[in-house]
Amino acid sequence: MIFSSIRAKYPRKFNITVIYTILNKVFDLAPPFLIGVAVDIVVKKEESLIAGFGIKDTWDQLVLVSILTVLVWALESFFEYLMEVGWRELAQTAQHDLRDEAFTHVLNLDLEQIESRSSGELMSILNDDINQLERFLNMGAYSMIQLCVTISVIGTAFFIMAPEVAVFGMMPIPFIILGSLKFQKFLEPKYKSVRDQVGLLNSEFSNSIQGIQTVKAFANEALERDKISQYSTAYMASNYSAIKISSLFTPLIRMLILCGFLVNLLYGGYLTLEGSLEVGTYSVLIFMIQRLLWPLTTLGQMLDLFQRSNASYRRVLDLLKIERKILSDQTPFSPSDQSIEISDLYFSYSEREPLFEGIDLKVNHGETVGLVGGTGSGKSTLVKIILRFYEGMSGRIRIGGIDIKELDISSLRKNIGYVGQDVYLFHGTILENIAYGSHELSKEDTIEIAKLAEAHEFITSLPKGYDTIVGERGHRLSGGQRQRISIARALVKEPSILILDEATSAVDNETEAAIQRSLARVKRGRTTIIIAHRLSTVVDADRIYVLEEGKIKQTGSHQELIAQGGIYKDLWNVQTGSVSNSF
Repeated sequence: MIFSSIRAKYPRKFNITVIYTILNKVFDLAPPFLIGVAVDIVVKKEESLIAGFGIKDTWDQLVLVSILTVLVWALESFFEYLMEVGWRELAQTAQHDLRDEAFTHVLNLDLEQIESRSSGELMSILNDDINQLERFLNMGAYSMIQLCVTISVIGTAFFIMAPEVAVFGMMPIPFIILGSLKFQKFLEPKYKSVRDQVGLLNSEFSNSIQGIQTVKAFANEALERDKISQYSTAYMASNYSAIKISSLFTPLIRMLILCGFLVNLLYGGYLTLEGSLEVGTYSVLIFMIQRLLWPLTTLGQMLDLFQRSNASYRRVLDLLKIERKILSDQTPFSPSDQSIEISDLYFSYSEREPLFEGIDLKVNHGETVGLVGGTGSGKSTLVKIILRFYEGMSGRIRIGGIDIKELDISSLRKNIGYVGQDVYLFHGTILENIAYGSHELSKEDTIEIAKLAEAHEFITSLPKGYDTIVGERGHRLSGGQRQRISIARALVKEPSILILDEATSAVDNETEAAIQRSLARVKRGRTTIIIAHRLSTVVDADRIYVLEEGKIKQTGSHQELIAQGGIYKDLWNVQTGSVSNSF
C-alpha cells in the first residue's frame, strides 16, 4: 500500500530513487565477482578469463582487476549517496505533504466530526502515525528493494555459473519469501492493535495535561498517574505481543539460511575437488551465497517496520476518508442585509433526544436580540447552527433572505463576529491573539479596537503590554481579561453580524459595565445576538427570546416580558433579589 501510494504521488522522484537504489546494489555486489576473477588469474594465469580478452600478462590482469575494483567502489559510493539523499528527501516530502493534507482535512471537517474524536487521538494520527511513514522510507524501503535486487542478480549469476549448485543453494529462498508473506498477514492485526493503543494513550495524556489545573485542585495526581499507567501497560502488552511473534522470524530464517550455505559450501567444494567447477567460480559462489542469504536475516526487521508503517498509514487514510456532511456553496455573504430568519428548525445531537422541534425566530437588520433561558435550553446550539458549526435536521435559516446552505461557509463566518462562552486564546502575545481576527490591520488599528473592547487599560498595565505572552489557552490571564481580548478579536473582523455567547459571564460588575458601554457603540449598524444568563446584559435589546427545553416560550422587549410575567419575570426577580431563589 505504501509503495503504490508513494509511487502514484511522486512518480518521477520515486522511479529515479529506485534506479539509484538498484545501481547502488548492483555495484555493491560486483566486488565478490572481481575477487573470483582475481583468484582465477592467480590459479590459471595466462589461461584465465581475463586472458581471453587479449591481456596475457598476469600482472597486467591483476592491475586491470584493481582498476575495475576502484571504479566499482567509487560508483557504489556515488549511487549510495544519491540513494540516501533521494529516499530521505522523498520521506520528508511525503511526510510533509501527508501531514498537511491530513491537517487540512481535519480543519475542514464538521465540528461534530472533530468532537467525536479525542484531541489525543487526532494528535497521534497527525504526528506519530505520519512519522512512522518517514521511518519506513528512511530505513525500510530501500532495504526491501535492494534485497529483491540481490536475489535477482545473484540468483541469475548462480544459474549461469553453476546451475547444479544454484538449485540446492537457493532452495530455501522460496520458503523464506512465502513464509515472510504469511508472517506479514499474521502480524498485520497485531500492529493495528499497537497503533490503536498508542492513540488511546496519547488521548489520556492530552486529557490529563489540558486538565492539569483540575487535577491539582482535586489532588488527583495519583489517580491520573494510575490511569496513564493502565493505558501504558495496555500499549506495552499489545506491543510485546507483536514483538514476541516478530522476534521468532529471524531465528527461523537463520536455520533455513544455514541449510542453503552448507549445501553451497559442501556440494560446491565437492564439485571443485572433482574438477567440474573452477576454483575462481567456487570462490565467487562462497562469497555470493553469504551476500545473498545473510541479508535475509534482516527481513524480519524490514517486515516489522513495514507493518508498523502500514498500520499507521491505514489510520491516516481512514481519517482522510471521513467526508464532511456540511457542504459549502459558492455564493458569497453580502453584508448589505443582515436580517436573520429561522423557520421551523429541527435539530438533535447524535444519539440524543431532539433539542429543537419546529423553532421560529427572527432578527431584523441592525436589530439587537437577546436569547435567555436555563442551562440546556439550546441557546448556544442555536447560534452555532447559524454559524454552520452544526447542520439542522430540517427547517431553514436565512440571512438577508438567502438560505445559509447556499452561502460560502468561509465568507459567512468571516462576516460574523463570534464570542463564545469558552474563551480560547492561542499561546502567543496579546497582540497576536487580538489580530487573529484579521491579519491585515496595523498594530495601531488593533490597539484602537482593544480600546473599544475595554481591554487597552489592563493590557498596558502589564509589564510587556501587548507583547505579553498569554500562555496556553490564555491561562496567564484572568477570566475577565481573556473575555475582553476575545471580544476585541471578534471586533477586529469588523463583522456585519455580532454574536455574543455569555460574553460577560467571566467578568465582574465593573468590567461588565465597561463592556456594555463598548457594546453599545459597536452594535450600531450591526445585527446582534446576545446570549445571556445575566439578564442585565439584554435589558436594552430590541427583542428577547426566552428558551426552555428547546422551545421559545416568550418573546418581547424587557418591559413587555416583565409585564407578561412567567419565566422571564421569575428569572429577573431571582437575579435582582426581588424573590428568594427557592421557587
